[in-house]
Formats: sequence, C-alpha cells, structure tokens
Amino acid sequence: MAAESEAFTPLTLPVLPLDDEVVLPGMVVPLDLSDAEVRAAVEAAQAAARSEPGKPRVLLVPRVDGTYARTGVLGTVEQVGRLADGDPGALIRGRHRVSIGAGTTGPGAALWVEGTRVDDTVPEPSPASGRGGPKPGQVAELVKEYKALATAWLRKRGAWQVVDRVQAIDDVSALADNSGYSPFLTTEQKVELLETADPVARLRLAAQQLRDHLAEQDVAETIAKDVQEGVDKQQREFLLRRQLEAVRKELRELNGEQEGEESDDYRARVEAADLPEKVREAALKEVDKLERSSDQSPEGSWIRTWLDTVLELPWNVRTEDAYDIQGARAVLDDEHAGLEDVKERITEYLAVRKRRGDRGLGVVGGRRGGAVLALVGPPGVGKTSLGESVAHAMGRKFVRVALGGVRDEAEIRGHRRTYVGALPGRIARAVKEAGSMNPVVLLDEIDKVGSDFRGDPAAALLEVLDPAQNHTFRDHYLEVELDLSDVVFLATANVLEAIPEALLDRMELVRLDGYTEDEKIVIARDHLLPRQLERAGLGEDEVTVDEGALRKLAGEYTREAGVRTLERSIARLLRKVAAQHELGERKLPFTVTDGDLRALIGRPHHVPESAQDPAERRTSVPGVATGLAVTGAGGDVLYVEASLADPETGAAGLTLTGQLGDVMKESAQIALSFLRSRGAELELPVADLKDRGVHIHFPAGAVPKDGPSAGITMTTALASLLSGRLVRTDVAMTGEVSLTGRVLPIGGVKQKLLAAHRAGVTTVIIPKRNEADLDDVPAEVLDKLDVHAVTDVRQVLELALAPVTSGVGSGVPVAA
Repeated sequence: MAAESEAFTPLTLPVLPLDDEVVLPGMVVPLDLSDAEVRAAVEAAQAAARSEPGKPRVLLVPRVDGTYARTGVLGTVEQVGRLADGDPGALIRGRHRVSIGAGTTGPGAALWVEGTRVDDTVPEPSPASGRGGPKPGQVAELVKEYKALATAWLRKRGAWQVVDRVQAIDDVSALADNSGYSPFLTTEQKVELLETADPVARLRLAAQQLRDHLAEQDVAETIAKDVQEGVDKQQREFLLRRQLEAVRKELRELNGEQEGEESDDYRARVEAADLPEKVREAALKEVDKLERSSDQSPEGSWIRTWLDTVLELPWNVRTEDAYDIQGARAVLDDEHAGLEDVKERITEYLAVRKRRGDRGLGVVGGRRGGAVLALVGPPGVGKTSLGESVAHAMGRKFVRVALGGVRDEAEIRGHRRTYVGALPGRIARAVKEAGSMNPVVLLDEIDKVGSDFRGDPAAALLEVLDPAQNHTFRDHYLEVELDLSDVVFLATANVLEAIPEALLDRMELVRLDGYTEDEKIVIARDHLLPRQLERAGLGEDEVTVDEGALRKLAGEYTREAGVRTLERSIARLLRKVAAQHELGERKLPFTVTDGDLRALIGRPHHVPESAQDPAERRTSVPGVATGLAVTGAGGDVLYVEASLADPETGAAGLTLTGQLGDVMKESAQIALSFLRSRGAELELPVADLKDRGVHIHFPAGAVPKDGPSAGITMTTALASLLSGRLVRTDVAMTGEVSLTGRVLPIGGVKQKLLAAHRAGVTTVIIPKRNEADLDDVPAEVLDKLDVHAVTDVRQVLELALAPVTSGVGSGVPVAA
C-alpha cells in the first residue's frame, strides 16, 4: 500500500504543449527542439533530473485552439539529438496519464504545474454485490472485437508486421491507448481517448471509432470502385472504338475505297445535331445497334437510312412569320383577284399569331398556333396557287402534297422499318423537304383519296389535321413524335361530299365558288396574259389583247367557274399570232380585238340564250324551263324539257330520262302530284295528265344528276306544257318544291347565281329562305341580276311564264 500511495503522490512537472497533436501512454514520438516551448520544457526537465535519479520527465499536454486539455501524459526524454532532417530533436515516450492541477514554479523558462497520476487500472467486480467493474467475459469479448477490427484495418493498409504486435497486447489500457497511432482519428477524438480514465470505456470508445472509420472506408471504397469501373469502361470503349476504326480503315484500303467515302461517325453527328431529347435518345440507341452490327448485316443499312432521315429533319428549325399584316394582305391581293373569304381568314390567322407572340403565348399546352383550312371549290379557281401565295405572304416555306389517287394508308403514316424499301410518310417527307417545322403544306385533291385492302388514307389524315393532337404525330417509319402543330395545312377539294365527315369536321371550311366575269378579266389581264406571252416568246410591246377581246373570251369562248380554259384560250390565241408572224402573214406589234377572235381561234362555243335568235332558243316552245345546278365544276345552267304523249299511242304515267338520281326522281313525282291536285286552281287542263303519259328529260343525258333543287324548274316546265305558255328566256330558277306547293331552301346559291350571270340570264328565282345567302354573292353580279325570293309555286309561275295572247289547235293556249 505504501508503494501504491507513493505512485499516486502529487507531481511537479514542466509542461510541454502539443498544438493540434495528442500523445497517449505507450507512444514514442520525436519532437522538434526548434520550437521555443518544446526546448524550454526539455531543458527544464533536464535541469531537474540532475538532482533526481532517473530520466528527465515532462508533462505532454494537448493544446487545441489555445486551450489546454484537463489531462496530460507524463513523458520521459529518452534521447536528445538530431532528427532525420538535421534539426535538433528529442525522443519522448509517454508513460501514464496525469490529471493537471495548479501551476507552480520551477527552474528554467518552462511552465510548471502540479499533477496527480490517474488510476487507469481495470476495476475488479465486487463479489458481494456483483457490482463494480465489468465482468471478465465482457472485457475479453471487447478485447477480441477490437483486435479483429484493428486487424481488418491494418490488413487493408498492408501493415502485416503491426498485426502481430497488436495481437500480442493483452492489457486493456495499453490496447486502448494503442489506437493513438491511428492516423484517421481527429485531434478531438484523441483528446476524448486521453481524458477517458476507465480503460474498458476507453477501449469501447476506440472500438467504436475504428468501427465508424471502417464503415466510412467501405462506402468510400465502393464509390471509388464504381468510379474506377466507369473510367475503365470508358477507356475500354475508347480503345475498342479506335481498334474498330483501324480495322475498318484496313478493310477500306484492302477494297480500294477512299477514306471519306463512308461516313460512319453517326454518334458524333447525332451528338452535334440539335435534336429534341427523346429523339436524341432514340437516335443514340440506333447508333449503339449500328456499332454492334457487322458491315455485312442488312440491319446496318436500315439503321443508316433511318439515322440519315432523322438527322435531315429540321427538328428545331422554324422560319420567322412575317407579321406585316397589311403587307401580307397586299401580297395576296397582288397574286389573286377575288377570293375574299380565304384572304380574310389568312389575315385573321396572322393577326392572332402576332398578338399571341406579343403576349408570350406562342406555345400553349405543348401546341403551337397552326391552322387547318379546307379550300373547296370548282377546278381552276386558284386553290393550289393560293397555297403558294399564302406561304409567300407569311414568309414560310411551301410544300405541295398530291393526294389524288392515294389508296395506301402507309403513304400518309409511313411504312414500318421491317419492310424492304420502307420510307417515311408524305407528311414527314413534306416537313423534311420544307426544311422547317412550320411550313405551309398544301394537301392537294383531298377528295380524291381512295381506300382499299391496304387501309384508308383519309383515316390516317385524322390525326394529321386535328389541331388538338397533331403536336404528337407519330410516323410509322420514324417512331418518334413529330410536332405538326405549327404547320399551316391547306387542303383542296372539288366536291365537298366526297370528303369523309370526320375529316371535314377537323378542318375549317372555306368555299371558293368561282369568279365573276369582271374578276376573270382582271385575272387574265394581270396574271394569265403576261405568263402566256412569256411562254409564247412574245413581248408585252409586241402583242396586246384589249379588254373587249378578253371579255368575249371569258363570256363566249369559255363557260367555267375557274380560269383554266380561259388561259388555254389565251395561249392558243398567242400561239396563232406567233405562228402567223413567223410565216410572214402578220406584222408585229399587233393588238387583238374582239373582232379578231373568230379569224384567229374560230367561232364562240357558248353563245348566251339571250343573244340567240328567238326561234333557236331552247325555251322557244312550251314545256322547257331553265334551272340552275351545282356540279363538281361549279355552278351550271340546267334545262328541263317536258312533253305529253298522244293518248292513243302512249301509255299513261311518268317517264324520266337523263341519268337522274333518286332524289331528283322524287322531285319529279312531287311536281306532277302537285299539278294534278292543284291544277284547277292554276287554271291548267289537268285532265290531260290522267290519260296521257308525261315525259321529263334533262339534256346532257350522259351526266349523272341528283338533288332536290330542280323541283320548281320541273313544276314550271310541266305548267308551261299544260298551259301552252312559254317560259321566259331570261329567267332561271332553283328551289325544292313540296306537295303543298311551298318553295323550300337549297344550297349553292352563290355558285348558281354566278352560273346564271355567265349564261346571260337576267332574272333569277330563289327560295325566300335563301335570301340571306345573297350576302355572299359579289355586288357586281347582283347589280346585273333581278333576283326574286319566293315562297310558293304560284309566285314562280307568275314570274316565269310569259302571258297568253291567243289559242291554237286543240284549245291549248299558246304564248306570244
């Protein structure tokens, strides 16, 4: 007990401060004596050791941020000499912990303190109470765990000689203090170990610190392994690609090919291209397949063709719209006369686009502000050329897609890539040809699209022409989304009824009903004549066609809604003049007048009824009436002829000829029934209708005809036949008739009035309920027509039949 009490007597030692460093008992450390504080402490210890037995002693105290720890380590100066770098140094061994007390005085310049040795032995458990220190089995298990952790860490560092040394330590306190050599511990963690007096608690703390470090090291090794694997993969891929390039180069040289004949660097092209993200991903997948496939594989050529197509599409290229609204309207007016409806619609579209752009609403819900218009009208009115004018006015690219005769659904959506010779559809090819994502695409002759066992192309157009879904259009060949929401689609058609109802519902309908005679003259003067002069090799100063000749060409040599035949007539006229000049029969310059037309291109083909001799007119006999109809070529004049068979030779009943449809046949039955029931009121000899057969004929018998609008025309023709009164030559009519004699509304009023105007008719009868349609008729046409809106057949007969002057033959009145 005396020795033990002596061991723990107070000590007076010089302080050797350690900045951001901790020495634990059992550690041997070299210290640099160049530091003034270190040198002062060692010299003070050496001076004290001269009067005391043993080696010089110092108190090693950690100093963190200028603050001394509460516990230090008594160290003995083992040796003083030179360090490896030549500086003076001292080798100090840590002996045991010392609890630091108050400061005191001593020899030298060092700081002296009083201290007491800390008892760091493992407490023995009390036999009586079972309390006190930990059980021996627990301590042994803790020692075993720490040694296992330390061995695992040392083996990872390759320090095999240190493993045996750690395994040989049996003292709990020494084993815990041995962790002071661990380089991964921070100064704070080492101070915590130093200040923990209980050896078991200190070993448990050291084990936990080592366990945490191993866990962190495992995570760091996993991350480093993943990074290294990624780097190795990239390096391996780079090496393999260089090898592949070298092999291909050798093969090209072996086959005598040039270096740049085959561009296989599709990956670089895809990465350099400005593609949408999903398109880029799909393209890179195909590039991966291409790199894995051999040069002899047919799949390689398919992938190259697909990649070329994708890279050629203008995914992010858009032309800037010309937002000069007045300038765009001026362009449309300069290039096309008339057609006000479609010009107004394009002007409205540009105005709305401009305002949306000003307010940052260019893209709403992934959709842009495209348009889908259906231009329906007869041939030759300028539907196709209007598409080019629209593109010119908007400052966009123009592409024409001819749909006439298309019967394969793959023509619209493209072929699957599994087929030999597969191609993208016409829509995707049109965008590729335009070179921008917002062109004007003209879908020409959409009413001529057919269908067969290969599918219905009109059904494939439903998505293309639907503004609500065409921003995600998928071509079967491309198999990536193609945004068509910024495209202006203009679909042209001659016959509205031939367009499927679902497709028509997705388009905004704009009707082009044909030109008036004045508009035709303007078109011929400003557009057709200059173009044909150039084609005939004539200058504008050599041949001049005056307005009278153009008017006669439009009125008597042609009768059409458009201007195609008029242009052909002008071309024929100019060719004739050019030929006569080359033959020496005519000198230039030459002005063509209306009197020269007959000598140059022959007689007129369409002389108005009003201009013919009264005896030669079709309505010069009773039973003939003039009606108005709408065909695929626009409005036209339709004559109705009626006759009564001899009661002795002809059978009673109604005979209809002229390729009539069911609706038109029913209209004839209704007209006949009305006259039989109401003929007495109209003072008609209806008794003849009982025993004599009635024959109604529509000339141009080879042309199919149908519709209800000839009802009042047939009624007028029958009334004229029964009464013997002629139908006025200058009168044409249209309207459906009911059994009670009501005149019901019909369609195509504008086209029919234009046809009446072209035919020289001056009086037109239409249903009262169609009076609102007169707003669409050009003012110059209405000025030359006397339009009567009627509600009853009696009004029609009163206007159309000429007055009775005398009677002839069988008592049937005859008109003058």
